Amino acid sequence: MQISIKTTDEVKVLEFEGHLDTQTSPDAQEQMTELIEKGEKKILVNFGKLDYISSAGLRILLIAAKQLKAAGGELRLCCLNEVVKEVFDISGFTTIFNVFGSESEGLEGF
Repeated sequence: MQISIKTTDEVKVLEFEGHLDTQTSPDAQEQMTELIEKGEKKILVNFGKLDYISSAGLRILLIAAKQLKAAGGELRLCCLNEVVKEVFDISGFTTIFNVFGSESEGLEGF
């Protein structure tokens, strides 16, 4: 899996590409935790290029959301494709997170 990070208007945008599973989730969690520990409070994760997410991937999102909330920040998600959206719907994560259709919608009002 590849993770790219960019900054847009004080928001860190992480784009995940490939598979977010037990093999790749430790790296993703490390990247997100590092950003939070550096004081980032606004993180948007773009799933537009993500092919697959497992329960391990879902778990790191929960961890990051809790860390951000404790720091007064917020985690938002955007661009879920049909496969990823189905996993979020089945697990109930679409009711837990703020999910947006596009990156620009996710950035709006952050």
